[in-house]
Amino acid sequence: MTIRIANKEEEITLCFDAMKELRPHLERETFVSRIRHQQIQGYQLIFADVDGVAASAAGFRVLDYLAWGRVLYIDDLTTLPDYRGQGHGGALLDWMIARGKDQNCDELHLDSGHQRFDAHRLYLNKGMKINSHHFSIPLK
Repeated sequence: MTIRIANKEEEITLCFDAMKELRPHLERETFVSRIRHQQIQGYQLIFADVDGVAASAAGFRVLDYLAWGRVLYIDDLTTLPDYRGQGHGGALLDWMIARGKDQNCDELHLDSGHQRFDAHRLYLNKGMKINSHHFSIPLK
């Protein structure tokens, strides 16, 4: 397994199947353009390359908040079903923790769906704490 940053179109496209697991509304035809748009806003996409397959993928950005200071915020972290339980998601999380430290971040944050128990087990095992509830309201 090699962790790579997806900058080229073919690398971004390789991440689609993993991201579709987490975000079922995504469409292959618009995936690259959506990632490109988010990259303008500071989004970075990384993936665990296992023999040419993006077994796991993650998207993150570094932001400054009044509440927490400088934060590496994880937008997305997902693993293909056939590759779960093999350490790929954990390796991406470790990579992002190291990147946050390199970027002089004060904290690392992510939101997770309340039903994602396997993911929560990973986050808690990595030393993360549940410290808030996230609320939202649809605007469309």
